[in-house]
Amino acid sequence: MLRDDLAAIEREFGRDTVSNVEAITEIGEYLRGGGGKRIRPALLLLSSKLFDYRGRGAVKLGAVVEIIHTATLVHDDIIDEARTRRGRPAANTQWGNSKCVLAGDWLYMQAFKVAVQERNFRILDTLIELTQQMVEGELLQMEKLGKFISQDGYFDLIFRKTACLFSVCMRMGAILGGATPEQEEGLAQYGRDLGMAFQIVDDVLDLTASESVLGKPVASDLREGKVTLAVIHALERCTPAERELVAHVMNDRAFNGVTHADILGVLNRYGSLDAAHACALQYATLARNAICNFPDSEIKRALLWAPEFVVVREK
Repeated sequence: MLRDDLAAIEREFGRDTVSNVEAITEIGEYLRGGGGKRIRPALLLLSSKLFDYRGRGAVKLGAVVEIIHTATLVHDDIIDEARTRRGRPAANTQWGNSKCVLAGDWLYMQAFKVAVQERNFRILDTLIELTQQMVEGELLQMEKLGKFISQDGYFDLIFRKTACLFSVCMRMGAILGGATPEQEEGLAQYGRDLGMAFQIVDDVLDLTASESVLGKPVASDLREGKVTLAVIHALERCTPAERELVAHVMNDRAFNGVTHADILGVLNRYGSLDAAHACALQYATLARNAICNFPDSEIKRALLWAPEFVVVREK
């Protein structure tokens, strides 16, 4: 359904990340070659196709959202001192932090340069608000590192860091397609709820999947001092001694004297992994409900299937 448009987005992404400065082009090409599901541009395409939009704008903006997403990954890896991303060395291990910070900045600016070509102030306003939310989310997360946070604090963080971009992809497709305000809000809500489910599942997989599946070390979040939903659920129920096990990993930023199996034992004891997965399923249901008023079509059926794909994936 989307193959040709996604191929066009890939070509657009390639053209848009070419610079006169060789390092930027190299880093951009390396990042583009790193794969990824391209779920964000796919959502933008599906949203626009709900309204039978046939213009070139969806391809251009699909590349824009993927460039913005890529820029955030570059900066995230620098902040987290990550060594790997999707089973390959992270860009910062190849080119160093200084070049990658600047390449990430360049990618942000390039995304806006391409978006300006649409001559649509609503889309620009939406993208500006998005990037502010994402930067605020990163800063908030840095402030919370090594600290136990509430469930509401966690939901706020993952909205800013992940779900906001999913929501904006759906909203921009609706804007291109000439949706009514009610239709636009329904699609934005769908994107938000889908993004929340996506990140909750990501965080569960970080704790349960193997390194070969994740493409990075297991339990990276905990080692970086980040508390995710399953851990929050367990911390609200566990003994002081079990709480100390989790604190030990977060404080040391390593599994010193505490094993990954020890942490999984605590999480399984209180059904915390199942509880987090159940929460993801709730968000998936909310996403489907947000678009139930749209008439039946092949596009709507694809959107109704996407939440299921998000929650049952294993990587």
